[in-house]
Amino acid sequence: MADYRRLYIPGGSYFFTVVTYERRPLFASAQRVNELRRAFRYVKKRRPFTVVAAVVLPDHVHCMWQLPDGDSDFSTRWQMIKTEFSRHLSVPANGDGAKTIWQPRFWEHAIRDEEDFRRHLDYIHYNPVKHGLVSAPVAWPHSSFHKFVRMHWYDEEWGRVEPKTLSGVEYE
Repeated sequence: MADYRRLYIPGGSYFFTVVTYERRPLFASAQRVNELRRAFRYVKKRRPFTVVAAVVLPDHVHCMWQLPDGDSDFSTRWQMIKTEFSRHLSVPANGDGAKTIWQPRFWEHAIRDEEDFRRHLDYIHYNPVKHGLVSAPVAWPHSSFHKFVRMHWYDEEWGRVEPKTLSGVEYE
């Protein structure tokens, strides 16, 4: 396996993909999505950061964070979120005793500029359509898309057709 190195930028903005163990539909219910939100709030109180955008799908989460100035430690925050969420679930353990809730790693991407930010923001919000869960982002309840519509970044009709900026893009 390659020696993977993460890019830690104090005060950086990052896009993340976090996947459930064996892509199990852990977040198929609103109750589980709320439990994940609770875990985020718990960690944000202890290790502040801003969730800029997010979408929770049945088997994975995409989100974009802004870290505080001088702080680059997103890995500890993800460990804490996963742990806090997992603590409240009764699920089988694997051979080494670990709960089978999350894939062990996550994917991160440091946001480079405004164009990169917008492409990842579009990816987050279009993802439920890409996976065939809804016909338009506005129909997916577990997304920050609605916040961005209120901010006039998107029209409610956006995403009924795949945006050209996302053609061939794959962040999972």
